[in-house]
This record gives sequence, C-alpha cells and structure tokens, in this order.
Amino acid sequence: MAETVELATQTRKPHGSNEARRLRRKGLIPAVVYGHEEGTVAVTLAGEDLEKAIRHGARVVDLKSDGKVQKALIREVQWDHLGKELLHVDFARVAIDERVVLDVRVELRGIAPGVTAGGALDQPLHQLSIECLAISVPDHIRVNIGELQIGQSVHVRDLVLPEGVKAMVDADAIVVQVKAPVVEATAGGVPGAPGTETAEPEVIGRKVAAEEEAE
Repeated sequence: MAETVELATQTRKPHGSNEARRLRRKGLIPAVVYGHEEGTVAVTLAGEDLEKAIRHGARVVDLKSDGKVQKALIREVQWDHLGKELLHVDFARVAIDERVVLDVRVELRGIAPGVTAGGALDQPLHQLSIECLAISVPDHIRVNIGELQIGQSVHVRDLVLPEGVKAMVDADAIVVQVKAPVVEATAGGVPGAPGTETAEPEVIGRKVAAEEEAE
C-alpha cells in the first residue's frame, strides 16, 4: 500500500484556461475537490509536490487547507499531449471506511522460462480494476511469471490479491501469457530446408496486367 502523503492546497476562483496557464507558469497546478455530497471546490497546489506523490504511486492523499485535512482519492490526472506537463487534477473525497473502485498497474516479476525458450511474452492487461478500502489501495498488483512456459497464461482468477482487494474484471481475462514462436511456412514444408523457397504472394494488379498482355 502506498504511503499517504499530505498536500497543501489553496482555494481559487476558476477563471478559464488563461488563468490556469498563469498558475502553471508559477509552478501551481489547478485542481478540483468533489464528492460526499459536498460542493465542488477549486483549489491549487504545488506542482512539484503533486508530481512527486504521483511518481511514488500515491492514490489517496491528505489535502490540507485552512487548517483542515480531508482524505481524497486522486481520481483523474490530465497531462499535456506529450505526457510530460501536469495540467489538472480531480480529487474525490473519501472516508477511511469507504470502498472505492479504481485501476492499479500490473507489475510483472521474474523471467518466464517460455521466453528464454523462444516464446513471445504478451501482456493484454497492464492495469487491473479493483475494489478496496480507500486507505488500503495497493501500489500495484504483482504477477510472478518465473514459471510461465510456452502456451501457458496467467488469468485474473490466478492472481494473489492483497487482503480486502477484489478484482472487478472477468476472472477468465488473461493478464499475461507466453505465445509459441511464429514459424513461417515454406514451399517444402520444412523451415530452412535446403532447396526450399518461400512461395511468392500473388499480387492482383500483376495478374491483371499479365492477362492484358496475353490478349
């Protein structure tokens, strides 16, 4: 579970994109806090502190404002088109006994023997939707692939989830698998055998041209 961090915020009056750009030039990030049947509040906070919290996997933070502290889930983060500059953040108020649904990253550990043997590692699921207590959000879901052979896969039902964490996706969904190497077929039926040549694919345009010449 990621350590909860405290972020100092200041209320602001939303004035559109020009004001938001002015704030970012000063190192501040515009954000909103909503939820729990309370009004939406526009705030700003230090971009450096927020980026540090996000880099360290923080999902639930303590927002401090006017001497008060409230727990909030980092619900949505908006970046620029290059994915480098933080533009805006949405915080959702949460209680310590509240269960939340969110996505956490899937982290692979180990080296699959099937890959060493020539197989191809395929990971269809890079994030997993889970439900858990707001104060118990895991940094990631770890998947050990150290025994994965060619043709084998890890499904959601195979995951070892932290206590109190529930997967919110199909149990049969594949998280990661090792696919057999693709072998190109040859004319002789044996890849790389002497005297065999790869059949040249037929090109429709070429066939039409040849028929026209024959006429």
